[in-house]
Amino acid sequence: MKIADLYIRVSTDEQADRGYSQRDQDERLHKYCEINSIQVRKVIYEDHSAKTFTRPAWIKLLVDLRKHRGHSDLILFTKWDRFSRNAGDAYQMISTLRRLGVEPQAVEQPLDLSIPENKMMLAFYLAAPEVENDRRALNTFHGMRRAKKEGRWMGTAPIGYINRIAESGKKYIAPKDIQGDIMRWAFNELANGKFNTEQIWKMAKERGLICSKNNFWVAIRNPVYCGIICIPKYKDEEKFMVQGQHEPLISEALFYAVQDVLDGRKKVKRTKIIADDNIPLRGFLVCPNCGRMLTASASKGRNQYYHYYHCSSDCGIRYKAPEVNAKIVDEIRKYVQPLPRLQLFKEVIVSVYKAKTHVQRNEVQQLKIQLEEANKRLSKARELLICGDIEADDYRTIKAESEERINRLEAKLSASHSDTTNIEPLWDKAISSISQLDVLYENGTVTQKRKIIGSMFPEKLTFDGFQYRTTRINEALTLMLLIDSKIQSTKNGTNPLNLDLSHQVTQLEFERILIPS
Repeated sequence: MKIADLYIRVSTDEQADRGYSQRDQDERLHKYCEINSIQVRKVIYEDHSAKTFTRPAWIKLLVDLRKHRGHSDLILFTKWDRFSRNAGDAYQMISTLRRLGVEPQAVEQPLDLSIPENKMMLAFYLAAPEVENDRRALNTFHGMRRAKKEGRWMGTAPIGYINRIAESGKKYIAPKDIQGDIMRWAFNELANGKFNTEQIWKMAKERGLICSKNNFWVAIRNPVYCGIICIPKYKDEEKFMVQGQHEPLISEALFYAVQDVLDGRKKVKRTKIIADDNIPLRGFLVCPNCGRMLTASASKGRNQYYHYYHCSSDCGIRYKAPEVNAKIVDEIRKYVQPLPRLQLFKEVIVSVYKAKTHVQRNEVQQLKIQLEEANKRLSKARELLICGDIEADDYRTIKAESEERINRLEAKLSASHSDTTNIEPLWDKAISSISQLDVLYENGTVTQKRKIIGSMFPEKLTFDGFQYRTTRINEALTLMLLIDSKIQSTKNGTNPLNLDLSHQVTQLEFERILIPS
């Protein structure tokens, strides 16, 4: 007595329109087995498309047949379109099943495949559903293209819109509350050019926009927001635009202004802080009496202008700008270190940094080894497929698993490389700047002077008429002073690299003291 596995597959449209229900197929297959004295081993139910054999239930069946060879002689289904709707894949699967000792057969379209002429009928049975699928897909494509030409948006509504159905049953898109307003705001901000795309996306998310960065980038390039539907190129018909039937969120002028900004065709004037060369410390000084911010201005004398830093309150604090500017150079000079000492600082910091990242470097090496093994496994599987030692399905499974592992390892390796950056070149530039901070300040432009002050003193300065006071200086400079004091107190013969130093200085702190040229 032959043993058979019953394969039952349906899809939504067939189950509703053609009566290909699972119960109906089950009854027909069991009746066929009773008449022909065939023993049923198991029944497999499938609800996936037959365009490919990447179906959960079919994959499990194939694995079971490989593990238990000889336990089944037949795979029965009602018609060949239940088996496959792709002729090429079907022929390959039939060959695979035959090597496993299993014969596929459609009970309502029986074919004895040992007869050569029957292969012509098999080709017809397999090609017919594939042609039907292709025709259906082509009709759907042309229908959607025709609807687009009429100005209708097809598919899920873009960000800021929502899908609606009119009383007549006609589908359309309409602006969505809140989300639509946020997208309108985003386009206006992009046109202004004060912030880049990522900054505007983050601000939009804070306002309540639900959208990934990539989807936001695609959205701001989509002309649907100004009421235009894009018809893509197809065969001899070039790409063109039509007026949409939906309500636009923005004007066409605003949309194209945003495109000019994104493409760099429109030069945008960004807001900059303007500072006078005579009063570069405006905005950095705090009143020693009332704690308010000191402002600065110029008074016109008989022959020239005289500049002052003064408080806006009634406390009466007022300092001559030249004296205050000269004192800040003396303050900066306190933190200037000679190059030989800075080289020692560099060696200490690099040594501590390498010790801290030792584990990370070992992890990088392990990731490289694992990545190499994954690539070797994929190459070996490819060689086995060429030699015919493994099936195509097995190769695809191995390839998918290997590629997923390779992608994960490469992502981890990329992140690990960024975490273990070589800081020595960064420090070479840093110590070069620190060794001549006072010179850079005196010879720099007003913008460079303000950058130096801002990087050295994260908090405001207080000037009492004689000297500067600050609650905190740059963390990297603080560490240098700490190392200097430790070195001076270290006895002869001790290793200066074994100091009890803070490990909190990161690459960001090094970058803060790099002075732009």
